[in-house]
Amino acid sequence: MRPGSRPCEHVWHVHDHTDEFFLVLDGELRIALREPAGERTVVLPRGSVFTVPRGTEHKPSASVPTAILMLEPTGTVTVGDRHDEVPDHVDATTGRPYTPYPSL
Repeated sequence: MRPGSRPCEHVWHVHDHTDEFFLVLDGELRIALREPAGERTVVLPRGSVFTVPRGTEHKPSASVPTAILMLEPTGTVTVGDRHDEVPDHVDATTGRPYTPYPSL
């Protein structure tokens, strides 16, 4: 499980061995896809879910602050197994340690 916020554009990338599941908690996420039939963009408003199948080149982006939750196996690199050059604003990581919310 990986919480995220995407107020910018990510890079084109591919996860060769895993699907990537997105849940949009707030805002609007766009995921551009390069598929055998051509390119398309999926627009996901708040409350939407989408799974990018393994091996599909994709590029998430948001023009407004957008809170998302991604489900993927531990150790999955955010820029995939194959990707374009990674600009400084893109966080290339395998995740961060879990920090629980304070008790109410």
